Amino acid sequence: MARRKQEIQLQQEIETAEEWEEMIAKEGLWVVDVYQEWCGPCAAMVGNFRRLKNELGDDLLHFAAAKADTVDSLEKYRGRCEPCFLFFAGGVLVAYVHGANSPVILRTITEQLKAEHKVIDGNGERKEVKDPIISNLEEREKAQYDEEENEKEEEEKKGFTVAIIKPDAVREGKAEEILQQMEEAGIEILAKEERQMTEDEARTFYDHLKDEEYFEDLIQFMSSGPSCVLVLTKGHKGDTVITEWRELIGPTSVEEAKDKAPQSLRAKYGSEKCMNALHGSDSPETAAREMAFFFPDMAIPTIPAPGSKPQLQRTLALIRPDAFSKNKDEIIEKIKEAGFKIALHKEMTLTEEQAKEFYKEHTDKPYFDELIARMTSGPLMALGLAREDAVSEWRKVLGPTVNAKEEAPDSLRAQFSIDESSINQLHGSDSPETAEKEIQKFFPMEQTVAAIKPDAFSTKDEIIAKIHEAGFRIAARKETTITKDIAEEFYGEHKGKEYFDDLVGHMTSGPTMFMVLSREDAVSGWREVIGPTNPEQAQTEAPESIRAMYGKDILLNAVHGSSDIDQARSTIKQVFGDLEFQPDESEPTKDQEEPGGTAQGDDGVKKDEEDEPPKPDGEEAAKPDGDEAQAQSEQTESEQPKDEGEAQAKGESGEEAEANQETTESQSKPDDEGVTEQKTEERPASEAKEEDKTGSKGEDAKEGDVKDGENKAEGKAEDEQKGEDASKATEESETKEEETKQDEDTKEEDAKKDDETKTEQKEETKPEEQQAPA
Repeated sequence: MARRKQEIQLQQEIETAEEWEEMIAKEGLWVVDVYQEWCGPCAAMVGNFRRLKNELGDDLLHFAAAKADTVDSLEKYRGRCEPCFLFFAGGVLVAYVHGANSPVILRTITEQLKAEHKVIDGNGERKEVKDPIISNLEEREKAQYDEEENEKEEEEKKGFTVAIIKPDAVREGKAEEILQQMEEAGIEILAKEERQMTEDEARTFYDHLKDEEYFEDLIQFMSSGPSCVLVLTKGHKGDTVITEWRELIGPTSVEEAKDKAPQSLRAKYGSEKCMNALHGSDSPETAAREMAFFFPDMAIPTIPAPGSKPQLQRTLALIRPDAFSKNKDEIIEKIKEAGFKIALHKEMTLTEEQAKEFYKEHTDKPYFDELIARMTSGPLMALGLAREDAVSEWRKVLGPTVNAKEEAPDSLRAQFSIDESSINQLHGSDSPETAEKEIQKFFPMEQTVAAIKPDAFSTKDEIIAKIHEAGFRIAARKETTITKDIAEEFYGEHKGKEYFDDLVGHMTSGPTMFMVLSREDAVSGWREVIGPTNPEQAQTEAPESIRAMYGKDILLNAVHGSSDIDQARSTIKQVFGDLEFQPDESEPTKDQEEPGGTAQGDDGVKKDEEDEPPKPDGEEAAKPDGDEAQAQSEQTESEQPKDEGEAQAKGESGEEAEANQETTESQSKPDDEGVTEQKTEERPASEAKEEDKTGSKGEDAKEGDVKDGENKAEGKAEDEQKGEDASKATEESETKEEETKQDEDTKEEDAKKDDETKTEQKEETKPEEQQAPA
């Protein structure tokens, strides 16, 4: 079959920041159609652009279509539904047009092209402009930012101090006792970190004492082992915490502390000289410097404004194995009575390694072995609790770590202690920072797949709102109608069951929205949100669940959720391709979530009409009409092994899937000239061969063919074809080209006289001959 002519792509596709930077760095005038995935480029303007390009024949004129969803420089154009055309020259914006106003756009192209020629010739200057829509948006954002900054400046700063439990007290296992006495004194821990200072860090921190005779001993001591560093506050304003903390720890000298303040912490836990167990900032300025030294990313605490909404906080609670087996339900009821919301919960049994890792700071404590034995003796319950000041409030409810029965008989540790063990039965994080770390250990960030099925697709907005209410982040989403083959593979675990065919039929009956949800413990968390498989059961057992509210029966149960983490990973790969997530696994590392549209990775899914695959080598490849279209469609189906979705699902991805798709399209389309939908008559093999050889001449011929978008027969006499092409060329050039072409045609015909494939090539081009306009 004669080789088809390939249409030169008019608009360059721009989908990455690198492609964008490369484009605007090129010479000439670039006319950029800025679009979003959900609506696509402005196809109505393509024909006008091509016609103008052919008329002007200017090498400085270029066209591009840029996807705002994935190009960072176009971020501010996201969320807008109006067509937008940007004109770039020399890397700067020189004009813009909002809306598909063809006369204005074409006039702007002509004017800017003339201006760019003057700039290149040295007869003019390039004038940069700003898009007023973006300028106004930036002004509003700046005003909002300034307002927020002013509000921050107006917020009253809360007092705080830095405390250090020094290596001697930590080494002797006194840190927990000291923390308990802090809580009893009403002191709140804002941040906590166990760290061992290096000599250089110690010298920097104690630089103000470098002239003291004990300085070197102090440096050696402070770098000899781990310390516990804390940021403390007290009360609503925190303005007394520095004074109160220094009074609680006592004089710097241990001897003086024992003599003048025998109940002070230094008197109790200090030993001698600089080994005085504790440190406290001596002024607000010192506290700020020391907090910046140990916690450089921590913001200065502020006093909540009157009438402001309380800020929720999270903390980790553990019901240890002994209490879990005997008093779980009673403890959970008391947690709710105390005003806590159980945001996360999980029953699990710790391995010895997990328990040792979690309690590694207690390794040298005398109770460590018993603690590990108790923690691994059976299942426990981990809970993520939420409320205002959750950390401090939960520790108040828990009571002291030791002597709870005597000091706080109403506390949970007192009520649920067991006589045969010295280990208290409940755990609570000791600071907001520690709480977040501990929550991550027990409830690691996960991804799961959620699907809103065809029967509930009309209520997708309501369901998505409930997804957000449950604390999930939608990391990627895709609306699609899946094929039967993919549905069977998707629900392969149910194959052979009596409802399998009905399930597959339902899942292919309409559009489905697939989502990747991110959250701590996402898999079990999402299954809890959606409720039991049978909506009737869900209405009884979990009336607030999604299936209880939107499901109809066990088949039409509204939503789907992965059953375990392995199935979630497999489904993510099947539906979205290879998504990579950030270190905290909360979202993809690159722009793989596209608002309201299709996420990357279309493996195994049939696309909607608005999400058609790209046409090969052109913007809008010509389509067959009438009976021929139907016949070719049937031919394509018979030639393909199965649908493209199944091919991709079985391993094709990236370039392989694209290549397979282009092959299928080439089989299903007649020979054409691409965007202009021009039909071609049969041409001699020699002429087709010559066209391949002559390169740029053949491309000039193409431009002549498509000029003005008229469907002109390609098989007309050569002089007529050249006449169309020669709107920009001289009479003499055209004559020379015709003579050269005729000579080479003659040679080619002689060489092809015995070519056995000539007849076959002519036979394959006959359908085009029949389609050619009169």
